[in-house]
Amino acid sequence: MTVVIAFLANVLVGVAKTVAAFISGSASMAAEAAHSWADVGNEAFLLMADRRSRGGPTEEHPLGYGRESYVWSMFAAIGLFTAGAVVSVMRGIQELFQQESAGDFTIAYVVLVVAFVLEGISFAQAFRRARREAAEVDRDVLEHALVTSDPTLRAVLAEDAAALVGLVIAAGGVTAHQVTGSAVPDAIGSILVGLLLGVVGVVLIDRNRRFLVGQSVPRPIRAQTVAALSSYEEVERVTFLRMEFIGPRQMYIVGSVDLVGDNVESSIAETLRTLERRLEARPSVAEAVLTVSRVDEPAIEA
Repeated sequence: MTVVIAFLANVLVGVAKTVAAFISGSASMAAEAAHSWADVGNEAFLLMADRRSRGGPTEEHPLGYGRESYVWSMFAAIGLFTAGAVVSVMRGIQELFQQESAGDFTIAYVVLVVAFVLEGISFAQAFRRARREAAEVDRDVLEHALVTSDPTLRAVLAEDAAALVGLVIAAGGVTAHQVTGSAVPDAIGSILVGLLLGVVGVVLIDRNRRFLVGQSVPRPIRAQTVAALSSYEEVERVTFLRMEFIGPRQMYIVGSVDLVGDNVESSIAETLRTLERRLEARPSVAEAVLTVSRVDEPAIEA
């Protein structure tokens, strides 16, 4: 729902900004139009990311298709950088050297206000979701947006925040253009919007890269898992634990535990499978694999 709202908002805003940029001749508005159309393409990638990542385990992909989400989100981040940032900077530089005559600025102001309202609605939806999830894991919203394993939430939140800041920059550029009669401030506004999108694009690319190559879970989640395993009456201690994200809010766990007593092999195998099923009962655990520790292996610290 968060991505759908962002997609619809950006389509409406993109059309309005394009018309306003054509009528007003504002470089900042042209940059904002490029920004919105880049966001439209990005939201399409994010919708694909959400759909493709829902595939369950198969023989060829035993851990499912969760990482598809990071692949398509990476495409969206690259699109934001190229179609948004590069186009906006180039448009601003072009305006510096080939200043066009100004048109009607009224439509630009109207579109900026409408765009701010629509982008604000989309941002509020994403922010509420991020705040709810952050509260569940005891993080602040900004920290959660950076470290969450859900790339679509991070992308929508970052893009909407950048859109709101970009609209303020564009408004300043349009106003300065109208007051001074010079297109230079407007062109600078276009360049600033492009640089803003570039920074956001680079951050999103880096975050998706981390999860694609294998991102370990945060320490608090690891500590909770160690504590959960140690609390089972069958477990003497936990000596090894590796946890990795394989998709949005989906983890793969490999661990070694020292079992209580000295049971026969068949009993040990059944006990380990029981412990694995307990872990896999958690919605965030896609698969867990446990082995028996050596006697001399020390317990790990949470």
